[in-house]
Amino acid sequence: MSGNNEGIIVILSSPSGAGKTTLVKEISKRNNFQISISHTTRKPRSNETEGKDYYFVNETEFKNLIDENKFLEYAKVFKNYYGSSKDIVFKKLNKAENVIFDIDWQGTEQIKSQKLNYKIVTIFILPPSRDELYNRLLNRERNDEKIAKERMTQFNEDVLHWKDYDFVVINDDLENCYKKIIKFIKSTDNKKDTNYQKLISLHVKSLIN
Repeated sequence: MSGNNEGIIVILSSPSGAGKTTLVKEISKRNNFQISISHTTRKPRSNETEGKDYYFVNETEFKNLIDENKFLEYAKVFKNYYGSSKDIVFKKLNKAENVIFDIDWQGTEQIKSQKLNYKIVTIFILPPSRDELYNRLLNRERNDEKIAKERMTQFNEDVLHWKDYDFVVINDDLENCYKKIIKFIKSTDNKKDTNYQKLISLHVKSLIN
């Protein structure tokens, strides 16, 4: 997919619960993309594995890595820090491996602002509706309404950043969403479709009203 001997960077972002992590795993599994595994201060969930899902560190360790300029990007999200290691990512890219990121809009802006000498493709995932998003969050958080409502409060801010991405897709069907993303990644120009952008804009309005 890259025009030279280096890999490309693909970034998936979304409001919490819209399905980006599942899509990242599908893209990695079916297209041999290397997932950028983030460091985080968040406590691991029961189904998460150290070094596979995240590198779990405490806040002091994370801040030391910030001071040492070890992160390509980092952000504080819902009281926890997340960051992508420069060394790990660059080693993969320089071996012509494509790297896919599961990060929020803050991290995406940091990566884009660095003017890296790698092709970067950014994709934003939207839920089909607010109700569906809330149900997904409840399911993921084991019916913890407090956490789900906290995520929904952040939703109205996060969703507005869709305009900063190369491509936006509504995750109403996982397989269909996956195919649209792969088609866009493989396209040669990655240009925005004005009519499609208008449809997305209307959908976003329906999500925040």
